[in-house]
Amino acid sequence: MRRELTIGLVLVAIVLGACESKKQGLGKPRDSEQPTVVKAPFDGANATFTINGKPVTLVKGVAEVPSEKSATVTTTRYVGQEAIGDLDGDGHADRAFWIAQDAGGSGTFYYVVAALQKTDGYTTTNAFLVGDRIAPESLEIRGDAHEVHVLYADRKPGEPMITRPSEGKVLLLKVNRDGVLQGSMK
Repeated sequence: MRRELTIGLVLVAIVLGACESKKQGLGKPRDSEQPTVVKAPFDGANATFTINGKPVTLVKGVAEVPSEKSATVTTTRYVGQEAIGDLDGDGHADRAFWIAQDAGGSGTFYYVVAALQKTDGYTTTNAFLVGDRIAPESLEIRGDAHEVHVLYADRKPGEPMITRPSEGKVLLLKVNRDGVLQGSMK
């Protein structure tokens, strides 16, 4: 009798616990409530993309490649300032980020790269040239327009390249159907 009472109390406790879990939203979610699984988080400092049709792979934020025509090294660096939003209208969180490239001459060229989130990870676009020796300010992805607003400072028309950039500019970038990053001045 004592054993039957103990088993009965255990069963009541299990049933009450299950009811309480359902009330609190605990337990296994239904299939429609399952979260989207992203296989690998995006890391712009370790990304591969193209500049002028040539692949560049950053490792810990840097890529160094010997120049083809001289003894110099072309260095590409992750600048960061990532923006997050939907660039291709699929509802996923895409990213945009700054990179800089120095080919050993007097210029430092600044680019923006987009990374599009897909079900199996991220796909990067081409690097879009913003300018030489500019001052990057910020990036913002506007999901309603599916575009990147690139804010930076440049020199005024006619000013020499040694002049510090002081004129604010806005560049609008969009990813076309072929996955190419394209832009226009605002």
